[in-house]
Amino acid sequence: MPPSVRRLSSSDFAAHPSPPPAPAPDDALLDAYSRAVTRVVEQVGPSVVKIDVHHAPHSGGPGAGPNMPRGGSGSGFVFTNDGLILTNSHVVHHASKIDVTTQDGGVLPADLIGDDPDTDLAVVRVSAGDLVPAALGDSQALKPGQLVVAIGNPFGFQTSVTAGVVSALGRTLRSSSGRLMDNIIQTDAALNPGNSGGPLVDTRGQVVGVNTAVILPAQGLCFAIPANTVRWIASALIRDGRIRRAYLGIGGQHVRLQRRTMRVHGIKSESALMVVHVEAAGPAHAAGLMDGDIVVAFDGRPITGVDDLHRLLDERKIGVRTTLTILRRGEKRDIVVVPAEGAGTN
Repeated sequence: MPPSVRRLSSSDFAAHPSPPPAPAPDDALLDAYSRAVTRVVEQVGPSVVKIDVHHAPHSGGPGAGPNMPRGGSGSGFVFTNDGLILTNSHVVHHASKIDVTTQDGGVLPADLIGDDPDTDLAVVRVSAGDLVPAALGDSQALKPGQLVVAIGNPFGFQTSVTAGVVSALGRTLRSSSGRLMDNIIQTDAALNPGNSGGPLVDTRGQVVGVNTAVILPAQGLCFAIPANTVRWIASALIRDGRIRRAYLGIGGQHVRLQRRTMRVHGIKSESALMVVHVEAAGPAHAAGLMDGDIVVAFDGRPITGVDDLHRLLDERKIGVRTTLTILRRGEKRDIVVVPAEGAGTN
């Protein structure tokens, strides 16, 4: 006899459900990415603050009436238990009043501890006992392509999060004071006005940079000051309220040297710094430097332009007799200069 045949019913399927489909590899990667970003935000988000600044009334300016008060806002983050906050110098510079808004909406008055326009960094302090500090990481360990997260307050939207990668390391960027900032981090984590001073964070929740600038109208060209620079600048600002730098008291411009001049005087660099102004009573004037002199070396190190001189005129050179190698009327000579402390051009 032929075997009996039974029709399948819905109960057969209910009793033996099919297993769910395995997640696609791309889905697993996206889930891991999401978990990394959310973990960083949960860890560092409470440290991020909104900074509102007020400036003394002034006269003039397009669309501004006499004595109209000015203001602005930016971001920052708590980095010590006693209420010290890091931000950009251009956010708080010359502010007459600073208010800090924490993640829970509390508004606290802040005092400026110190700021340094040359590195676009500043430290302010608030009095509060329940703040959550963020940890500074090692920016030297960053690698291009590494995932980073930016947290800030663009256009006043508090604790906004963007994510991207480290696009490049070792960039240079001109500060508002005219000095060149070195070792800048380039990232494509989107930044907008109001993000300035906020943290750039790695996947371990450590701050690896302070967001500082974007290039408009380009997209994805954003920059941050590395944490290793932030660490020593912040320490000096807390200690002295300013960054001590040496200066000579000269103004100069970049010039190219003739090959014959390079060959005769054994100069390897093709460019140097020509003096166009000597400040009266400044260190360079006291040393006998003159308009038209061409500076080719400082303390034995080649000078190819004003940025080289800026890098070498640090705190260690204040009051130290130093050799300045120049070309004057076709002759190479050494003069001794004693850089002073100050905020001169060079």
